[in-house]
Amino acid sequence: MIPSKRISTFIMLLIFAASWINPPWPMEQALHSSLTVIGFALLWRFSARWGITRRDFLLIAVFLSVHSIAARWLYSNVPYDAWGRALFDVSIDQAFGWTRNHADRLVHFLYGLCLTPAAISYLTARRGLSTRLAFYIAVSAVMVTSLWYEWFEFAIAMSLSDNDAEAYNGQQGDIWDAHKDMMLATVGSLLWAWPALRAPRRA
Repeated sequence: MIPSKRISTFIMLLIFAASWINPPWPMEQALHSSLTVIGFALLWRFSARWGITRRDFLLIAVFLSVHSIAARWLYSNVPYDAWGRALFDVSIDQAFGWTRNHADRLVHFLYGLCLTPAAISYLTARRGLSTRLAFYIAVSAVMVTSLWYEWFEFAIAMSLSDNDAEAYNGQQGDIWDAHKDMMLATVGSLLWAWPALRAPRRA
């Protein structure tokens, strides 16, 4: 059962508030969390003005909640491996052979996965587009906005010291970090291809 928008909002705000309990890097977290706050505002404005289904609202709330958690640890320091060891006695990094923290990859993947359905719903319900065309536009929008975000990160990095830029961008020494982030957002969006392309064509 999909929770109501109020319940989704309450849980989302609770997670956001909890992420600010004794933050290890408050200034850096504030910079990252500014995007989460903007996301909150846009979600509420979009929902109030155009409406949004419970499912789509929940998916966006999940993305913003995960982003809040990742922002607390500046993405690169999310202790998911320690959580895995404590809860399941399993090292996630060892299981997949990872040598870097991949929390940032998850956030980018969820961006495409969680926002694409809302974009498709808006384009079909409000703009009268076919589901197929709406899907193509939604995927393109995810790709373009992912590129814009990487440009934004680059602009921020150019204004910071080397250490601060690395802390914000979280490349962790990977020169292809931006490319992989954009690819994962696109993959997350493309996962909606099956239901979108199976939708009946409009006459």
